[in-house]
Amino acid sequence: MSVRRLAPDAVQPASFAFDAANENWADQQIAKYPEGRQASAVIPLLWKAQEQHDGWLPRAAIEAVARKLGMAPMRVMEVATFYTMFNLQPVGEHFVQLCGTTPCALRGAEALKKVCLDVIGPQSTVSADGKLSWLEVECLGACCNAPMAQINFDYYEDLTPENFKALLEDLRHGRPVKTGSQIGRSGSEPVGGGETLKDPALYDGSVIGAGDWQKRVTEQRKAAAEAAAAKAAAEAEAKKAEASKTDATPAAATKPATETAAPGRPKPSEPGQPTSAANDTPAAGGKVDAKSAAESAKSAGAPADKPVK
Repeated sequence: MSVRRLAPDAVQPASFAFDAANENWADQQIAKYPEGRQASAVIPLLWKAQEQHDGWLPRAAIEAVARKLGMAPMRVMEVATFYTMFNLQPVGEHFVQLCGTTPCALRGAEALKKVCLDVIGPQSTVSADGKLSWLEVECLGACCNAPMAQINFDYYEDLTPENFKALLEDLRHGRPVKTGSQIGRSGSEPVGGGETLKDPALYDGSVIGAGDWQKRVTEQRKAAAEAAAAKAAAEAEAKKAEASKTDATPAAATKPATETAAPGRPKPSEPGQPTSAANDTPAAGGKVDAKSAAESAKSAGAPADKPVK
């Protein structure tokens, strides 16, 4: 950052005071902050002092702001010399801040600097008629419409050496000028016009005005609300019917889990029990038919010729 110093004593005014309107404005700014925090208003008060004093801050204005805020003059001086928004040297009636950062440089800012030198003179000097002065600054945030310059409070974009020179001459002679793009670009769309939304049907807002659109929208909202209410009522009725069906089931039909479980293996005494040597029940009296016993043993894997006791 370059060193920023106050203007020479030869151009410094002897005193400075806010006019009545700005004094009232300054009091309103100070009132925004709690007691003991008035120093928070230092930047807006310096800005208003610069605006009142032809676009630059003299030493007397810095000291006047310090007195009004109860601050040490050096503290206010630190703020004024830190922020480049405060001009410490006299500027012309039309102060040109020409952006020289990369996007603007790539789009021809160097040629615009030559125009400033030819029409106005060196940086930080005021033209002989007091109308113009200029300064190269860092990015001003309009890169899409580069190259550009800020003149007082307005942006001038899409500059060329030809239209920029004509712009400066118009300002010098008090002729009306056009802010924004100097080539007729709309907003920040591509040069030559936009490439999207070319079909008017996509953005024609006149359709909404056809007929009583407010009534139509109201009816649509009402119909949507009724449909939602009907759906909710139907769902509630379905749940109620399901609950009624469950309550109507006889209590006897509901069996304990042990009784409703899948049937297990039949008990030995029940009919249909498979016949085998392992689970046959002896006949009454303890007698076993020899032929039947042999057949049972054979089916169980015992030797057929071995007698069964």
